[in-house]
Amino acid sequence: MIGTGQERGIARPLTRAQQSRLQRVLDAAMELGLEGGYEAVQMRDVASRAHVAMGTVYRYFTSKDHLLAAALVHWVEQLDARLAQVPARGETAADRVIDVLDRALRAMGRQPRLVEAVFSSLSSSDPSTIDCQNQISKLMDGIIIRAMGEPQPDDFADRSRLLGHVWYSSIVGWVNGRTDLARVHGEVAVAVRLLLGTGSPP
Repeated sequence: MIGTGQERGIARPLTRAQQSRLQRVLDAAMELGLEGGYEAVQMRDVASRAHVAMGTVYRYFTSKDHLLAAALVHWVEQLDARLAQVPARGETAADRVIDVLDRALRAMGRQPRLVEAVFSSLSSSDPSTIDCQNQISKLMDGIIIRAMGEPQPDDFADRSRLLGHVWYSSIVGWVNGRTDLARVHGEVAVAVRLLLGTGSPP
């Protein structure tokens, strides 16, 4: 569940109306990012497109970077749900992990400006943004661990975390224009093979 700044301190769940406003704000930020990247996402424009007051946006999100990081959490949650509906394909743990990460890469390749916007936000030192980073790491761990299947190696959590680091740094390289998606795929595949092997599932 997405952390939302001041709202996180409230024990009771959001009402249906609050959830609707929150979702409109996230959708608006993602639409603006899709259209123009990081610079196109301005809090005033988000509020206007979401049909909410500026105060409503800041009620849920402490900064632009927090909003974009939360949008990335939402995107990864959606990815996780889609991947869960279609199990990873492959005979080995490595094959299955590469399969799910390739699906994520293809989805990113269809919306590069949005990816640039949300990943740019992750360099922020805003505590709320860091909280979103931790949520993303947990979600990616879950995706990778589920793809590994059973039986899992004793140190599967360490392997998953290292794969997540390679995945993140490779995506940042693409966002910054230092590489392309083909190279991202290659780097991730090499890391998967080194950490999970190429033979039978662990």
